[in-house]
Amino acid sequence: MPPSNDGKIIRLTIPRLTEERRQELIKIVGKRVEEGKVAIRNIRRDAIEDLRELQSEKLISEDEFYRTKDDIQEITDRFITKMDEIGRDKEQEISEF
Repeated sequence: MPPSNDGKIIRLTIPRLTEERRQELIKIVGKRVEEGKVAIRNIRRDAIEDLRELQSEKLISEDEFYRTKDDIQEITDRFITKMDEIGRDKEQEISEF
């Protein structure tokens, strides 16, 4: 259906998603969520490497290293969980329409 224009607003008719297209979009969401989780893990790895470097240079103690490493893991887990929640919400949203 072509766009309609009443002089102020252009109206577009967007067809409903087919089941096939919904499944494609859900796969894309899953892929993006996984990419985000990998990015979060890479940031964790880099942060821990920086901590190891600080420890080897004797700028932080071993206790500080392990305490901060645990904090980094906790933050990582929290963001991974958030990514999973966002992915589930988006998949549900795609499935509903």
